[in-house]
Amino acid sequence: MTPPKDLPPNQHLAAPGKWPVVGEKAPRADGSPWTITVTGLVAAPRAFLLEEVAALPRVEPLIDIHCVTRWSRLGVRFGGVPLADLLAACGGPLPEARFVSFVARSDRAHSTSLPLADALELGTLVALTHEGAPLEPIHGGPVRTVVPGRYFYKSLKWLERIELLAEDRLGYWEGETGYHNHADPWAEERYVATTLTRHELAEALQARDFGGRDLRGLLASGRDLSGLRAVGAKLRDAHFEGANLRAADFTGANLSNAHLAGADLTGASLIEADCEGADFSGAVLFGADFTGASLFGATFCAADGTNGARLNSATRIPDETRSALAPVQAEYTRRPL
Repeated sequence: MTPPKDLPPNQHLAAPGKWPVVGEKAPRADGSPWTITVTGLVAAPRAFLLEEVAALPRVEPLIDIHCVTRWSRLGVRFGGVPLADLLAACGGPLPEARFVSFVARSDRAHSTSLPLADALELGTLVALTHEGAPLEPIHGGPVRTVVPGRYFYKSLKWLERIELLAEDRLGYWEGETGYHNHADPWAEERYVATTLTRHELAEALQARDFGGRDLRGLLASGRDLSGLRAVGAKLRDAHFEGANLRAADFTGANLSNAHLAGADLTGASLIEADCEGADFSGAVLFGADFTGASLFGATFCAADGTNGARLNSATRIPDETRSALAPVQAEYTRRPL
C-alpha cells in the first residue's frame, strides 16, 4: 500500500474515525465567561467574549493535521475566524510585533508561539467547529487555534489569550519537553537535542538505568541493554535499532517516535508507555506487554505488511490498546508468528 502523496515523511494516517487525544483532556474549571484577550503589541488591545468571536465572519477550510507522534488526518474541516481578521478587529499589529503567543485556559496556562509572519501566512485559524459541529472540550473546545503546515502541538487547545511580542516566548512543548520550535512536518522538525552531558549519558548507559531521566534523541542502536530499567523515562525519538532490550522495563516511559526496528524486546514491559509513533518493525516482541500503552501512529510492519515484528501467543496487546493502530498495523498484530 503506497502512502498518500500529501503525507509528510514518516507520517501514517490515523485509523478511520479516530482523533487521538493529546495532552490534557479538559480546560481549567472556571465559572467566569469565556473571553479571548488580544494583548501586547497590538494597536487596540481588547477582550472578546466567546459569543463576539462566534459572531464574526467565519471560514471553513479543509486542514491536514500532522501530529508529531506520526499520525495524520487529511482534509479535516474546521470552522472559525482567521487570526488575521481577529487582529484586524484590534487595529492590527504594531510595527515591532514579530511573534505571537497563544495561551490556554488550562490549569497550567500552557502556551505555544509562532513568528507572527508565519502565523499569518499559514492561515492560522481561531477554530470553533470541527466537521460542522462545535468543538468538543477534549479536542480543545469551545475554541482553539489550528495552524496549517505545522505539527499539531503548535495548535493550542482552549484559547484564552493572544499576545503579540517583540521577542519569542517558548511554549510548554518547546521549552519543557524538547519539541522543535519551528515544527515543519515536511522537514521532520520534531525535537531538539537533549541537554544531558556526555558523562551523565555514559553513566546511565553503564548502569542500564534510565529511570525518570530525559534522554530524548538517545543514540543506543545495537547496544546490549538487556534488563534495562527505564520506568518513567523520557525517550522521545530515542534510537534503539537492533539493540538487546530483553526484559527491559519501560513501564510508564515516553517512547514517542522511538526507533526500535530490529530490537529484541523479548519479555519487555511497555505497560502504560507512550509508544505513539514508535517503530517496532522487525523487532522481536515475544512476551512483550503493551497493556495500557498508547499506540497511535505506532508501526509494527511496513505499509504493505512486510518487515513485520515477531510476535507470539505471549505478546500482550489488548484489543482496547490495539484499536488505536491504523488498520494495516492492527491486522498485523492479530497474526502472531
